[in-house]
Amino acid sequence: QVPLVESGGGLVQAGGSLRLSCKASISLFSINYMGWYRRAPGKQRELVAHITRDYITNYADSMKGRVAISRDNVRNTVYLQMNRLKPEDTAVYYCAGGQSITTMSSETSGYWGQGTPVTVSS
Repeated sequence: QVPLVESGGGLVQAGGSLRLSCKASISLFSINYMGWYRRAPGKQRELVAHITRDYITNYADSMKGRVAISRDNVRNTVYLQMNRLKPEDTAVYYCAGGQSITTMSSETSGYWGQGTPVTVSS
C-alpha cells in the first residue's frame, strides 16, 4: 500500500474556500490516476474529481465549476481547490490513486488515504 496523507480539511463557512493536499510517499510519475472522493454522513462515497498523469481532469457534476484538481509529480502531491463551498459539501474527503479508474476507485486494490474532514457551516 502506498500511504497517501491528506491535509487541509477543517471548518469553513458557506461560500468559503479550502485547499486540500494529498502527499504520496512514492513518485506520482508511476501512478496514472489520482483522485479525490468524499463520503458524507449517511451517504455513499462519491467521486469529486480525478486527474491523469497527463493532467487530464474530470469532475463530478455536483462540484463542476467550484473545484479544481491538480497534481505536482515532482512534489508527489495532489491538490483539490474548493471554492464557494456549500453545507452539502460537508464530508470526509479522501485521496486515492491507481493505474486505472477502476483500480483507483477500489479501496482494496487502489491507494487510499485516511481522509480529511470538511465541515461547511451555513
